[in-house]
Amino acid sequence: MGKRKVPDLYRAPFPLYTIKVDPKTGLVITAGGGGASKTGIKNGVHFLSLELVGGRHSATLLHSHDTETRATMNMALGGDVIAAGQDDTCALMRFRQHDGRKAAAKDGTAAEQGTARKRGGRGDKSGSGNSPEMKDETAQITVEDVSSVKSDLSPLDPLQKCVRFSSDLKLLLAGGTDGHIRVWEYPSMKAKFDFKAHESELEDVDISPDNKHIVTVGRDFACSVWSGDQLAMGLCWHDNMPQITEKMYRYQSCRFGKVEDQKDVVRLYTVQIPHKRERKPPPCYLTKWDGHTFLPLLTKTCGNEVISCLAVSDSGTFLGLGTVTGSLAIHITFSLQRLYYMQESHGIVVTDLAFLPNSTKGLAVKGDNEVAMLSVAVDSRCQMHAVPNRRTFPLWLVLILCAFMVVGIILLLQNLFPGFL
Repeated sequence: MGKRKVPDLYRAPFPLYTIKVDPKTGLVITAGGGGASKTGIKNGVHFLSLELVGGRHSATLLHSHDTETRATMNMALGGDVIAAGQDDTCALMRFRQHDGRKAAAKDGTAAEQGTARKRGGRGDKSGSGNSPEMKDETAQITVEDVSSVKSDLSPLDPLQKCVRFSSDLKLLLAGGTDGHIRVWEYPSMKAKFDFKAHESELEDVDISPDNKHIVTVGRDFACSVWSGDQLAMGLCWHDNMPQITEKMYRYQSCRFGKVEDQKDVVRLYTVQIPHKRERKPPPCYLTKWDGHTFLPLLTKTCGNEVISCLAVSDSGTFLGLGTVTGSLAIHITFSLQRLYYMQESHGIVVTDLAFLPNSTKGLAVKGDNEVAMLSVAVDSRCQMHAVPNRRTFPLWLVLILCAFMVVGIILLLQNLFPGFL
């Protein structure tokens, strides 16, 4: 029997590298491509409408934005602006969603000629596959280029590898193969910091909710905490694990997260993966840190498949993990216990994850699920991974059942031992 897989929510005509969900509109934005190579594989950013129909999720392509010879490898959302990592550049694009009916009424002639809406044929592979004749309602979404900045200056194969907006949208951060972190004031894009954070290329970057600390992960085994452009400390997750040598593992990802119902409490989560591939692979590790003191709070193994990406839900309750073998997992942040696992659901490396946001639009499509997470991979597929709400009994019903049990025990004792009471 083959491995159980999640049905594809959407399949793109190119490899997918990144995915985000806009909390305001509920749009799912995913991107990728074949790069500058002349293989015939396009590059683009796709805007999807996500719906929950009859308890099942479905996605419809609303708009495909052509990025010409540049594949988007990573991106961050800042309101209605996408910061996209394309080669050695961070490109800023603004998207807007319009009412399709109004757009068609305004440009009726174009609609009649089929320029406002194009109906895909039965062989169209760019859609979700849910309908044989899917409409690509390009009139609903418009995308305009805002600006671009150089985000990596490596002399050999420059590439932006990570990008992040601060939570207040006042800063934009990016890092790449040259080991530098570059920070711009947003939206003016005035350069604020540019410093060498790691000796080799960066893997990930994040900034604390109060903008006081930047955390960077590099392939040089380091995970560093910065105050502005000054090194505050280096993290060491295995201080109390003598069986792990200094360069046996390296950091892969880092993310700050909230703590539900504790407004001023912040956590940092990191993933550690084996530095060398072995025939019998050692486990990967998840570590939870205090987001202010950066002291380790908890470390747990998270399986033997090498982790490729990490995501944290808006509420800070769940962690999402993707692997190089295409597997997906969801963990509870409190205990780091695994709640959900789907082995090799994708055919190849999972490149990015996104939880449905706790906004009105996000909750509407989450349905009767405790958590829902989107995944994309190099196999061009986008999938939805959901954990149904666990059935619970109301407190009043539990108390009534307990009362009946007590009365039943008393009656039984009275029957077995007359004069018990």
